[in-house]
Amino acid sequence: MNVFLWEHKPMKSDSESVADVKKWLHRQLSQLWPMALGSLTLRKSPCVRERCAACERGDQHPSHVLYGLRRPRRSAVYVPDELVPELERALENGRQLQALLYEAGVRYAKALKLERKRRRR
Repeated sequence: MNVFLWEHKPMKSDSESVADVKKWLHRQLSQLWPMALGSLTLRKSPCVRERCAACERGDQHPSHVLYGLRRPRRSAVYVPDELVPELERALENGRQLQALLYEAGVRYAKALKLERKRRRR
């Protein structure tokens, strides 16, 4: 689902100040909790119990895992099934945060250039 929460109005590059960009970004960030980055996967693997009937049949046990980076290593965290929807929401918000930061960078750069231009007048 790539529905972005923030206001995507055409920028008025001749009138948006650095303070305006900051206010806009703060408003947008307040809507993005919870946030997370990483990937949530459903893995199937044998368990550690001896003589598990499911494992002996060749069935594997499904479990969700959140993979992420803890520099310099990749980390994995088990996620109970009942927490998966909340974590999926956090991951979607994390993707929206990344897109929002790209937008903020462009708006901030334009605002800085505008303020520099005004100072030179």
